[in-house]
Order: sequence, then structure tokens, then C-alpha cells
Amino acid sequence: MDSAAWKRRGKGLVLPVVALLLLEVVVRLGWVPPYQLPAPSDIFITLSDLAAGPLYKHIGASVARVLLGFAIGAGLALLAAAWVGLSREAEAYLEPTFAGLRAIPSLAWVPLLLLWLGIDETSKVVLIAIGAFFPVYLNGVAAIRNIDRKLVEVGQMYGFSSAQLAKRILLPAALPGLFTGLRSGMSLAWMFLVAAELIAATKGLGYLLTDGRETSRPDIVLAAIIVLALLGKLCDGVLAKLETHFLDWRDAFTGEAKP
Repeated sequence: MDSAAWKRRGKGLVLPVVALLLLEVVVRLGWVPPYQLPAPSDIFITLSDLAAGPLYKHIGASVARVLLGFAIGAGLALLAAAWVGLSREAEAYLEPTFAGLRAIPSLAWVPLLLLWLGIDETSKVVLIAIGAFFPVYLNGVAAIRNIDRKLVEVGQMYGFSSAQLAKRILLPAALPGLFTGLRSGMSLAWMFLVAAELIAATKGLGYLLTDGRETSRPDIVLAAIIVLALLGKLCDGVLAKLETHFLDWRDAFTGEAKP
């Protein structure tokens, strides 16, 4: 990694470091009671204590649920997006139903999934899959529909078969939008994880949040939130790396004009 990349990463740490220092000062001066907002140093001590005990068990359970739910939801979403994006007939049948379903809040699914699937892992994974499905689906359909028609016409002029057209024109042209959908879907998968683990879970970061609330330990609640933020950033970073790898052929605007 070059020095410019390290410099950009350093700039990204400025805001959280300043915020942590300000919170530390505010709490230590007594402007905010510690039973409402513990000092960052106390939260990091709690994180260290949890890391020496059950933290990795909770992280493992949450990561497994998110990855499985995301894989199911994103996989189904990509299939549905390809079908709807390439077929006006499919859009006429599916889009009105999907538009209604994606307006349902995540917590509204909880009682229904508990009635249908019980309180075991299945209901939690299904809820996460629902969360991941719609952003991937919406961005996938938009990516396909935004492909320049002239590119498709050029492929047809060269006599491409349907498979060749999909492989050499449709898929590369749609990839930027697909990766946007995947990253959005991963973010929502982590959000839906908390809703899933708040219902009858015995392990996971959502359970850790509940445990901290019930025992009046805001340091545990904030420690769990920090871990969720770090894991979400890590997953998004992996997808961003994959996006860079598969789209390295693009000469896209990066935020700065080239001299």
C-alpha cells in the first residue's frame, strides 16, 4: 500500500479519535453521568474483559448468521433481479408484490417468523436474508435497466448468442450497480441481525446488547455496538476490495480531476 493510501486511512481516523477524546473529557468532567454514557476508556476495559471471556463466541454466532442470511438473500435477489431486469413480463408479475414487501419494517416480520419457524436459527437467518434481499434486488434491476442500449445492439450486430451477450456485455456493464447493491445488502444484513438476535437468542452480539440493557450496563451495550460497527466495516471493506478487483478495467472519476 502506497503512502497516499495510508494518508487517506489516517484521515479517516481523525473524526473517531477526536470524538472519543471529547467524550472522555466530557464524562471525566462530570458533564454526563457515567451510568448513562461511560467513558471510552471504561468501554475499552469492558471490551478487554469480554475478549477474555465470551466475546468471540458471540462474534462467531453473529458472523455465521449474517454470512448465511446474506448469501441466501443476495443469491435469490440476483436471480430475481436478472429475471425482472431482462423481462418486462416478469416485472409485471413480480414488481408490485416486491414493492409492497420491501415497505414492511424489519420488526414486523419477527412475530410471523416466530410463529412459522420457531425461535431457533432458521427464523434468524430468514430475517437477515429478507433484509439483504431488497437492496440487492433493487440495485440489480436498476443496473441492468441502465445498461446502454447501444452496447447491446453492437453485440447483436456481431452475432453474439444470449450467453455471449450476457457474459461479455450485460454482466460487465451491470457490475458497478450490482456491487453497490451487495454492499447495501450487507449493511442491512447487519442491521437485521440485531433485530433477529433480540428475539430469544442465547448468543450473539444482539444478545449481548439485550444483556447489557437488562443488567443496566451501558458499557456492555456500547462495546457490542462498537464490535458491530467494526465487523460491518470489515465486511464492507472485503466487498469494496472485490469491487476494485473486478472493476479495475474502469477509468472512472475518483473524486479528483486528473492533471
